[in-house]
Amino acid sequence: MQNRVAKYWKLHRVPILLVLVSCIFYGVFAHNLVREDFPKLLSLFAALFFLHYKLIQFKKWNFKFLLVAGMLFRLVFLMVEPNLSQDFYRFIWDGELIKNGINPYRYTPNELIEQTTFHIQNAKELHQGMGTLSARHYSNYPPMNQLFFYLSTLLGMGSIMGSLLWLRIFIIAADIGVLYFGRKLLGNLNLSPHLLFWYFLNPLVIIELTGNLHFEGMMLFLFIWAMYLISAGNSILAAPIYAASIMLKLVPLLFLPLFLKFFGIRKSALFYLVVGVSSFIYLIPFYTPELAANYSKTIGLWFSNFEFNASIYNLVKYLGVEFFGSKPWELIKSYGSFVKVGTLIIILLLTFVQKHQTLTSVLKSMFFVLVSYYFLSSTVHPWYIVFPLVLGLFTDYRFAILWSAVIILSYFTYSQPEFKENLWLITLEYFLVIGYFVYEFLKNRNIPQLIRKNS
Repeated sequence: MQNRVAKYWKLHRVPILLVLVSCIFYGVFAHNLVREDFPKLLSLFAALFFLHYKLIQFKKWNFKFLLVAGMLFRLVFLMVEPNLSQDFYRFIWDGELIKNGINPYRYTPNELIEQTTFHIQNAKELHQGMGTLSARHYSNYPPMNQLFFYLSTLLGMGSIMGSLLWLRIFIIAADIGVLYFGRKLLGNLNLSPHLLFWYFLNPLVIIELTGNLHFEGMMLFLFIWAMYLISAGNSILAAPIYAASIMLKLVPLLFLPLFLKFFGIRKSALFYLVVGVSSFIYLIPFYTPELAANYSKTIGLWFSNFEFNASIYNLVKYLGVEFFGSKPWELIKSYGSFVKVGTLIIILLLTFVQKHQTLTSVLKSMFFVLVSYYFLSSTVHPWYIVFPLVLGLFTDYRFAILWSAVIILSYFTYSQPEFKENLWLITLEYFLVIGYFVYEFLKNRNIPQLIRKNS
């Protein structure tokens, strides 16, 4: 036994050391970091990104080794409160409401906390922890998200840490599901299965999902599962699962038109019908006459009130304010309408211009729809990039991996007393991302070769 251990160590000592050093850095990140300490945050993240790159380089064909490594990195966060996000307080608040028979879409936390008859576990701590912005708005988390909030509070038995533990267990399980079905999907599309480790070992994924408890991973699990079933010829079985991914984060709703040419009119109509009926069924437990108005009011804020880490929007804002005398608070409201229209035009163009004869082509169009939407959007939080990171693995484009590295620059904002963004850092982020995208676009289109042929 000792000889086997010594032999294994001799063969794998460098990757093992990389894993151990990564675990130490993740431990520091989880237990000894506040988001206001930007230099420390940036240094740890940069080191972890480099280490995950080297791990994949050394061990990309060793599935078991990288699976164990990814699990160890996630377990470091298991019993720790998130230190980069306070959203978990609202997750647990919504779950406690459902547990007590209260619809989370019907009242704002501020409305409930003022009622003398209102009582849920840890109400005061949750209300204060979620912050004033969340407390004055209706819940913006879709029904499937609410299901996991409810389960976490039910299994957590009134303990905030217990609820956090179960939220993490769900998210880690979802990441394993993404890896499982993602590798199968890559195999069905004749792509290398090891590509999924750019997701599973990515520090942004581990920190923002397992660490900060964002549910993009659960949405991705359902989405990738549905895509795998479609690749295996089971589109009807995939439809309710795809609907569940929509009812978890809404983003996959953008991609529905792209199936039109791939399925054909009859098959796509049936697929859309099952997705629609399934979505309606998921929504029934939360239905109230106020649901549509309250939910749309909250979602509308993302298009008309919030701005964070934007690219095109910041350029439009600068030009509008400097040269046309626009008021920033008026500009963002009208810009929100532009984002909706611009995204719709891109979706329709890709739907009717692209042939979409293969699922690979559909996934590529999904990737460009989502990337375009985030380039246009006025709000791009770091965890948003997890979805294009995965979609990009099914294409010839890798700039989303770079984006998952440099988007950490946006956390500089939280180190400032008034959360003021550093536009130089945002410019650097998007200069690198868009620059690499343009390089890949020209390379994949063989533009340099065409120029040489015609010169």
